[in-house]
Amino acid sequence: MTMAARPALRRAIPSLRSSTTHQSPQIQHSLRSFSCSSPACRASPAGSTTPDYATPDPSRPTHFGFETVTEAEKRERVAGVFRSVAESYDKMNDLMSFGWHRVWKDHFVAGLNPGFSPLGTPGSDPRSPQHILDIAGGTGDIAFRMLHTAHVVNGNPDVTVTISDINPAMLSVGRQRAQQQLTASQLAATSFVEANAEDLTQTKPLAPDSHSHSTITTTATTIPTTNPPISSSIPDNSVDLYTVAFGIRNFSNIPAALREAYRVLKPGGVFACLEFSKADRYGPVFNTIYKQWSFGAIPLIGQLVAGDRDSYQYLVESIERFPSQGEFRDMIVDAGFVVGGTGYENLTGGVAAIHKGMKPRAQ
Repeated sequence: MTMAARPALRRAIPSLRSSTTHQSPQIQHSLRSFSCSSPACRASPAGSTTPDYATPDPSRPTHFGFETVTEAEKRERVAGVFRSVAESYDKMNDLMSFGWHRVWKDHFVAGLNPGFSPLGTPGSDPRSPQHILDIAGGTGDIAFRMLHTAHVVNGNPDVTVTISDINPAMLSVGRQRAQQQLTASQLAATSFVEANAEDLTQTKPLAPDSHSHSTITTTATTIPTTNPPISSSIPDNSVDLYTVAFGIRNFSNIPAALREAYRVLKPGGVFACLEFSKADRYGPVFNTIYKQWSFGAIPLIGQLVAGDRDSYQYLVESIERFPSQGEFRDMIVDAGFVVGGTGYENLTGGVAAIHKGMKPRAQ
């Protein structure tokens, strides 16, 4: 996708550009909360007119790995992939990243530092209440790290996390893990909702398992399960931090999802994404070896370990089709966010990258 975002971004936030980026061989060290103190971060939000390409259209062509499909067909086929891998999701990420995904996730959460907001209103408590929305977060990997950092490390029990996923099978795995791993206070601060990231006006609490008790508990209420869960909307300007890890490349319409993120975030709220990316920082040799591993070994191991070659084949193809770091950064800016520095941080030579954007504060 070609956009004129870069010149506009340079004009908007010149003071955020840094002349150099210091980065270690594996991970750039940055443990501060994502912040933007420049007046440019208080620019006017994006215009209200949504371009056609950012409006979901079930019949619009998109890609499923290397295949061309419609947006509706991709949504169904991706759902099938994650139903297949739900129980072995961590094993899948271990195969895709040589186990590095665990280090990347820890670094991702540490850099966001949930539960501590040093750039709030002057005189306000930096440990003020926060609402985090973790998109495509079904199994809880990111959400549980967020809760631990907020509640335990930063001593802020007023941080709540909504785990959203389009796939109830993934959410069910996450709920089971939450009951096993979280403390009572952390569990009370967690809710699970089924939702399409491209349209967060229609969400519903995760339906109970057939063997579960007669109620499910969310952060606010206890919902009887005798009736189907009632759909609701995530309101405008209601979320402090929106996270998505290893999920956005599977969306049918990424620009639409970015605009939904912009809608639900409060002014000053942060969009943060961790995703596989282009492994070209260490040169063509490293990139070639990584691609040979991805396309040659991962589907075969998926067949041997999980009995599912096709799902793993799609997943490596989806990485190849995902935009480059610069292209995805420009898509974030096009959705209305402002970014600092380059707008992304490469991890392990670009095998993965962290992208962050802030919704501008009102003038």
